[in-house]
Amino acid sequence: MLNKKICKFVLTGGPCGGKTTALSWISNFYTKLGWKVLIVNEAATELITSGIIPTAFKDPLYFQEMILKTQLAKEERIMQAALMMENEKIMIVCDRGLYDNKAYVSPREFEQVVTRVGRGVVSAAVAEYDAVFHLVTTADGAIECYTLQNNEARSETPEEAVKLDVKTQNAWVGHPHLRIIKNEGDLDTKLKTLLKQISVMLGEPMPYEIERKYLIKMPDLDYLRALPNCQEGEIMQTYLKGDLFDDEVRVRQRAYGGDFIFTKTIKRSTSDKAVRIELERRISREEYVSELMNAIPGLNSIHKNRFCIMQRDSGQYLEIDVYPSSNEFAILEVEFVSPDDKLIVPDYLEVIKEVTDDERYYNRNIAANGNCLP
Repeated sequence: MLNKKICKFVLTGGPCGGKTTALSWISNFYTKLGWKVLIVNEAATELITSGIIPTAFKDPLYFQEMILKTQLAKEERIMQAALMMENEKIMIVCDRGLYDNKAYVSPREFEQVVTRVGRGVVSAAVAEYDAVFHLVTTADGAIECYTLQNNEARSETPEEAVKLDVKTQNAWVGHPHLRIIKNEGDLDTKLKTLLKQISVMLGEPMPYEIERKYLIKMPDLDYLRALPNCQEGEIMQTYLKGDLFDDEVRVRQRAYGGDFIFTKTIKRSTSDKAVRIELERRISREEYVSELMNAIPGLNSIHKNRFCIMQRDSGQYLEIDVYPSSNEFAILEVEFVSPDDKLIVPDYLEVIKEVTDDERYYNRNIAANGNCLP
């Protein structure tokens, strides 16, 4: 089916964040919009409620290995089903994803588990997630709603829940589309915010990108690398010839999770330069290499290091781009849900000015300038 569209994302969060109710909302809402919604149920809860508990094994990492293998098998089975279905629009929702396990073990232990399961297998599966939506635990901002009664596998105190929530957020920092849904208002308000974020990702009804860009002084990179909520990765971005004059077409190779994510993006401008129509899809490594043949002649590829930082207090996802040509300045990018949203600047960053409307700072023009900032 030529027009078949399969989107796959992770719904995660801290204990008692509203995932169970959110899954019901997602299924009901998007079924009405013509989507076939498939749910990959949480592997850890499934194992625990079956009587398989972490303390049952001499090897403390065996339970984590079981979770990853179970999750991989479930996701593969659902994807195969999706490919065989006749529906044109299919949404796969993973109730927690493979990197959620990072919140329960040390970084070294997680690396050991991934090695056992197969690094390439895990990296390839994680690269299939189009987005990650994190529902903040009600223990952080809505303590009156926090309960242990609706999940047999949950045992955390409110204080433990908040700590686990932060660890889970940090586990996914670095993903290109990580969104944090905070406790602002009641549960209905929270879930409506989630649906709005998902709709932006899906392109229902139109995938608008509200992105603002700022010139900042070069931050202390070692300080950033030491932050628990920061993930560093390399990006190689190449611009292609577009079908329409004002289209910006690019392919991108982005380091993530020990492997690479490859995407093709088409951006079209609106009357507001900060708001553009964005059509993005995941492509294979082979497609990426093939698309490079359509690169605009004479236009350099952009090579930069990106530092992704999740601001827990504001819920804003900061992306700091560092270019090899500049030791003095860097670029900060933030995607907002609404044009009225304001940037909340952490104390370790110094913003010089907003450059959203300054064409000199468009990535395509930076590429034309030899990968150098103005």
